Amino acid sequence: MDVGVLKTELYFETEQSMVFTVIDGGSLTEKGYSERVETTIAEIRPQVYMVAWKENSGATVTHVEDHKNGIIYSNATLADGSFYKMKGTIHLLQD
Repeated sequence: MDVGVLKTELYFETEQSMVFTVIDGGSLTEKGYSERVETTIAEIRPQVYMVAWKENSGATVTHVEDHKNGIIYSNATLADGSFYKMKGTIHLLQD
């Protein structure tokens, strides 16, 4: 996932659990930070999903992931109350 100010890898262990790893945190967080979060996932239509979670810091994140077109919309509210609206690209990583 690349939304310009933040690049991460998302690994969905199950429909309820995901691990994110920060590849480039920009000014938002440190490179290499990783956390397992509990997710809520809703399929909007084939290959388009809304994914939401809360991080240990108190930050909340909601994505709309369009896998057909490779587009991601991400909204995040950080623990300090700052709000980010981001748009970028998403693609599946190959093994």
